[in-house]
Amino acid sequence: MSASRRSGATDELGPDEPERDGPTDEDTDDIENTEGTEDTEGAIGFGGSHLLAALLDGMDAALCAFDADGVVTHWNREAERILGWTTDEAVGRRGFVGWAVRTADAEEVEGRLMAAMHAPGRQVHEFALVTKDGGRVLVRTQSAAVLGPDGKPAGLYCAFSEVHAQIDLERSIALSEALFEDASWGVVLVDADLRPAVVNAHAARALGIGRTTVLGRPLGELLAQGVEEVESALTHVLSEGAPPAPAEIWVSVRTSDGEKRRCWRSGFLRLASPLAEEPVPLGVGWLFQDVTESKQTEQEASLLRFRVNQLHRAARAAAECEDPGEAATVHLDFALAGFADHALIDRVAGGSLADGEGPARLVRAAATPSGAPGPSHLAGHAGIPARYGPGHPALQCVERAGSVRAGAGSTAPEAARDWATGRQWPPDTVHALCAVLRSRGRTLGVVTFLRGPGRAPFERVDAVYAEDVAVHIAAALDLEALERSSE
Repeated sequence: MSASRRSGATDELGPDEPERDGPTDEDTDDIENTEGTEDTEGAIGFGGSHLLAALLDGMDAALCAFDADGVVTHWNREAERILGWTTDEAVGRRGFVGWAVRTADAEEVEGRLMAAMHAPGRQVHEFALVTKDGGRVLVRTQSAAVLGPDGKPAGLYCAFSEVHAQIDLERSIALSEALFEDASWGVVLVDADLRPAVVNAHAARALGIGRTTVLGRPLGELLAQGVEEVESALTHVLSEGAPPAPAEIWVSVRTSDGEKRRCWRSGFLRLASPLAEEPVPLGVGWLFQDVTESKQTEQEASLLRFRVNQLHRAARAAAECEDPGEAATVHLDFALAGFADHALIDRVAGGSLADGEGPARLVRAAATPSGAPGPSHLAGHAGIPARYGPGHPALQCVERAGSVRAGAGSTAPEAARDWATGRQWPPDTVHALCAVLRSRGRTLGVVTFLRGPGRAPFERVDAVYAEDVAVHIAAALDLEALERSSE
């Protein structure tokens, strides 16, 4: 009984049958038991049908249903979009024969569909269906039985989609699974808060941490250096979209052996929800590949080309100098570019030193300004030896007749300043490289290159370059000595 009828209202069917003798106890009980629940049941029934219709029409897949006799009972909006037949045109037809399949295919299609009513689980088939305008479309169907209250098949439902759309979906899923399992480059999905949400195995190995451990942690806890560059790139992608080309980002990764400097060639993609009407950013897809070795090789080759070019330019410029001492300073100035902050030349007192002779005394011959940058200048005309104490790197260089590298180490700035001034170098020196000056089998002196705290320590490849420069400087100083002896 509806609420309107309890209040005495009538509808199209007329009023309720009058109660001649008044309500009986049975009638009263019925009223008491149903009052307050009939509206709810009606509302549920009314809302349930609308909810079912909304769910069917909102599905991404086409869906139709058949009763036990094969008559179409449901037909949603996606099925109408794919085939063109409206709900009114489809519901009530028996099977697909005569309208949605060709006559030649009707028996096979209907047999497969109806067989799903008595088969366990879902049955997957591919059919060629006919559209309303006469075209054909290949669809992939999933059919399953619908059981009645008695547990017996009462019909079946059939969900279908165009095969190419299904294949595209399967490709997307397969690609996602491959990226997160077998990809040879790192893949990280970062949420809108710039925290990793999904990490593949390659990326986890590159970060030196487990795949589950990395999830939800700030990038600052995963990278020792380069966090600012990565976060800046991710923020840009979230706001502006993917960059047009990959970016090379240098980072430092914490490992059991300490921090390791790595170069990752990175590509970024903004991820948006496909379910929203307007693009809603879900985060950023970050794909990267470790190119440290190739990048280092490229940098080393570029550095070698530059240094060879500097040696060539210095030789041509020195060839135009009438004074061999000036030619030595020309070689020194060209060598400083991109290599060191300061440099100086110390000559052996007396001109040269044969192998096995010693101890050596060194006299300052040329030096670069210790303040503002500028060309080196000749010095040491008075011939006063430099105040180098025992164990000084320049003296070790003469004694060994080979290159010597020295550094202040990871000390406090005050200690580093004392270390430099104690060796008669500019106070901002923290790295030094001494190369011996040899000519005609004799030691002529030492050339020393100095770097400040903003530069990396000298390496073996730097020592090789310094030795090449020292050969040219030694030849110029030897020529200068010969000219003086001939006067």
